[in-house]
Amino acid sequence: MLLGMTGFGSSTAEDDRLSVHAEIRTVNNRYLKISSRYPELYAKLGSQIDKLLRSSITRGTVNLTLRIDNLDRTSDYLLDEEVAQQYWSQLKHLTEVCHLPLPDNLNSLLALPGIVIDNYSRSHTPEADWPLIEQAIQGALTELTEFRIKEGESAQADLIASNQKICDQLEVVKEKAPRVVTSYRDRLHQRLTDLLKDQEVDFDSESLIREVSLFADRCDINEEISRLQCHLEQFDTIIKGDTSQGKKLEFLVQEMFREINTIGSKANDVEISHAVIEMKLAVEKIRENVQNVE
Repeated sequence: MLLGMTGFGSSTAEDDRLSVHAEIRTVNNRYLKISSRYPELYAKLGSQIDKLLRSSITRGTVNLTLRIDNLDRTSDYLLDEEVAQQYWSQLKHLTEVCHLPLPDNLNSLLALPGIVIDNYSRSHTPEADWPLIEQAIQGALTELTEFRIKEGESAQADLIASNQKICDQLEVVKEKAPRVVTSYRDRLHQRLTDLLKDQEVDFDSESLIREVSLFADRCDINEEISRLQCHLEQFDTIIKGDTSQGKKLEFLVQEMFREINTIGSKANDVEISHAVIEMKLAVEKIRENVQNVE
């Protein structure tokens, strides 16, 4: 089963105290790159969040955004009365010394350090909120996976069609390959015959055989055909397998192109060259599709 690398998933998990909304977006990348955004309070959970994402995604650029809201906001922040009284006493003393009036409001006092207490951070730890956060991320991953499966199914259909096209053209090459040497021998024999028909020169059949043998060695593509056939079979097995192996498919595409290119350079035949062009076009299409396979 192939999985695409581009997708989106979101999920919300709530209890009587918290609401956690997770959004995950993924795009193409040869490697796995994770970027996460969440409140600073939950920085301690970074490794757990990263591990959870890596358990479902092995390749691509992953962007996770967590929005965490406290549903009971009445006690998020409290005033530390003792600290406020200390500030007020010092301010009162300072105004008396400087013969200035006391301020008519506490706005400036409330901005001083230590007066406003983050009660939520004191009463709740990131670890205690992890189960709900994990639930939200897991829900987003589930939706993302469904999206990637659909994309993978579309890519798989295209890859199977392109792979079959290469197989069909390879059959043409296999059929034409044995005739290349015979055709070259006949053309060379006819050319020599035409050149020497008005000359008093004996035809050297051994030289012809030697030249044809050298040509046969130069244009022998049996090994390339055999290796390409193996690559095509392995490629077909992978795209129809149970796991998505985009990196391995990319490697096979490189090897397939190398063999096809060698066949084209060695074959020295017009019909084989036409088949090679069609195979190269199919490989390029495969390369584009594989770049979006996990």
